[in-house]
Amino acid sequence: MSFSIEQGQFVLIVGSSGSGKSTLLNMVGLLDRPTRGKIFIDGVDTTTLNDGNISSFRNQKLGFIFQFSNLLTDLTVLENVLLPRHIGKSTKTTESDAIDLLTSVGLESQINKRANKISGGQAQRAAIARGLINKPSIVLADEPTGNLDSVTSQTIVDLMKSMAKKLNQTFIIVTHDRQHFGNADRVITIKDGKAFEGGQLPMMEVLP
Repeated sequence: MSFSIEQGQFVLIVGSSGSGKSTLLNMVGLLDRPTRGKIFIDGVDTTTLNDGNISSFRNQKLGFIFQFSNLLTDLTVLENVLLPRHIGKSTKTTESDAIDLLTSVGLESQINKRANKISGGQAQRAAIARGLINKPSIVLADEPTGNLDSVTSQTIVDLMKSMAKKLNQTFIIVTHDRQHFGNADRVITIKDGKAFEGGQLPMMEVLP
């Protein structure tokens, strides 16, 4: 399949279980390597990078939000959000950016709590802040509302949309629950190895 996404777009990838949504996200997230073809991020052909460079590039350019928040329970909310900076050995390890993000997602009162002492919805808010801490080019979200009730899911969706608009941040979101997301800049549907956009003819096709 061949497609491009512009900065600041809020993009949904939808399709039935097993259609290839998560595999596509793993390719864009540089977690899997394609057997053919190329993936460009910010003009860089990522398929030419070695393993060490991929890890560094991923940490700098990509943010991740998963179905489960994957917070480390023995760390505070603030420490969890700062993890990508520590992993990347960033010199910009001041807490102010993380505190600003946590305030933006409504967690200013939870900053110093252990991650296992907050609710599932709060944990997912913290995961969004963590995904944004390195100011990535793209935030990739794999079923970010799949582990939440409908009311909390809607809150998380609204939060991601507001952050995308506020920061001109690109979001690519895989979901099986299209109804929670309402309007999006683009909706790409994967079915039977092909991808469709806006109900039109195939715009992309997986090569055999």
